[in-house]
Formats: sequence, C-alpha cells, structure tokens
Amino acid sequence: MYPRLSDIFKDLFGFSLPFPIYSFGAMVALAVLTAAWLLKKELDRMHAQGRVGSVRIPAEKDKSKRRGAMQEASPSVLVGTLTVLAVVGGFFGAKIFHILENLGDFFLDPFGLLFSSGGFTFYGGLIVAGASIAYYVRKKGLPVGAVADAIAPGLMLGYGIGRIGCHLAGDGDWGIAADLSAKPGWLPTWLWAETYPNNILGVDLPATGVYPTSIYEFLMAAALFGILWAARKHLFRNGWLFYLYLLFAGMERLLIEQIRVNNEFVFLGMTVTQAEVISVVLMLAGAMGLALTTRRRDRVGEHDAPAPTPAASTA
Repeated sequence: MYPRLSDIFKDLFGFSLPFPIYSFGAMVALAVLTAAWLLKKELDRMHAQGRVGSVRIPAEKDKSKRRGAMQEASPSVLVGTLTVLAVVGGFFGAKIFHILENLGDFFLDPFGLLFSSGGFTFYGGLIVAGASIAYYVRKKGLPVGAVADAIAPGLMLGYGIGRIGCHLAGDGDWGIAADLSAKPGWLPTWLWAETYPNNILGVDLPATGVYPTSIYEFLMAAALFGILWAARKHLFRNGWLFYLYLLFAGMERLLIEQIRVNNEFVFLGMTVTQAEVISVVLMLAGAMGLALTTRRRDRVGEHDAPAPTPAASTA
C-alpha cells in the first residue's frame, strides 16, 4: 500500500519528494474535481433544455454596460460555490459523524480525534453538505430537485474514487478476515484478500488478509454511476434521479457492511453499525421519493416534487 503517493517516486526513482502527497487526500481531490465537472456538464444540458432557469451574475466589464449591470447565465457558473459548500460542509459533517460513531475514543482524547487527519464518515459529510447546498440553491431560485438530479451521478462516481484513496492509504475501511478456501480459482488473490502492508494506521492484519471492501465499493459505485448517467435524461418529476441515487447508495452500503469492519451498537434490540442504520433510512427515503416522483412531467420543468436535500445521504 502507498499511504503517500510520494513514496511511489522513492520506490521507482530512488528519491523522495520534498513534501508528502497523501493518497487519500489526492483521491478525494480527484473525486471532487470529477463530480464538479460532471455537475457542470449536467447543469449546462438542463439549462439548454429549459429544465433549470438562468441565474443572475454581475455582467462582464464592458464600456457599453453600466456599472453594476447584471446578466443571466447558466447555473453552471455556481459550480465553484457549490463545490466549496460540498467540501467545507462535507469535512465538518464527516468529522462530526465520525466522533458520534467513536464517542468512547473522543472522551479519552477529544483533541486527538478532533484534529486527526483521518476519521471521516461519508454519510455525515453528505448530510451537512447537502443541507448547505439545498439552502444555497433555493436562495438562488433554482429547483432543488432538478439540481439534485444533476448532482447524483457525479456524487456516486466521486464516492467510488474516494474509496480508491481509502484502499491506497489503508485507513481501516477494510473487511473482515478473508476466507481463502472460498476464493474462486479464477479470481486474483489481491481482489479477495489484502494484508495492507504499510497501512497508515500501522496495524497488523491477519496473515490471510482481509476483504478489500474499498475496491468492491469502487466497482459497485462505478456500475451504479453508469446506470444513473444513462438515466439522467429521464422524463419524471424533478428529484427522481436523486431519489434513485439514495436507494442505490443505501443498498450498496448495506451490502458491503456485511463483510466490513465497523463499530457496532445495539439498536432496537439488534446489533448494527451506524452505516447500516443510515443505509436503511436512505433506502426508505429513496423508495418513498421514487413513489412520489415516478410520474411523467407534462412539460419540461413542470411538477417539481418536494425537493430532496442534495447530498443528504460512512466512510
């Protein structure tokens, strides 16, 4: 494993870079840029079709235009601000949910857990970032459901790319001990069991390895992205694609939790993980949302359903 991408240069070329490049951070940055690029493309397409309206921005400086003049533009001009909201809100939300998931460790060393470079819970980031984005989009007079639809495919792919960062870093997002006797002969060992040498946590894993759940999540996220991208031109009410994303995200995570190592607690008499509870909530929200929005729009932009929170969906 390479918790720091800069270590690859040392292994390949025999020299170290003057500064470390952490694998997780690099992949998260790539995920954010990819999601932002896809969002821009979708907003431009939807604007051209009239599904989302224009936003008013300061006019470009021109002698023919008076000072303070405004002009209309595609809402894709807001992608930069939306990305900042997603990153900042995602960071704080992810950290808050990680602390809630590890309250015992937090009380033992609050500052250590609060300011550590690791320990982020995806769902927490999604909820806080989603609430911030929904407020901003509504303030700009845009249909939240339509913008959420534009966000959904990139959000799914970005999640998968981020999981590659988890895999390279070996940050603890791995599975239970792998059963090598059950491995199909045609499947490469690295895809069934991984020991995560040099993992960033510095822990020793079973000699037989653990299930590399981060790779599985990347593969599932990539496949689900393909479905969402193919369905992005749907004719249902606004929010339909985002509700489908919520259903997919919950199903994917609930499935992977069956072989993933995570903190457990008792909920309604059952031993579960935080991610399992949130996954079920996401699936229910997605299913109910689909029931409300699976009705054809009479014309483009008509019949917005109750707006979902875009990014309301653990590490």
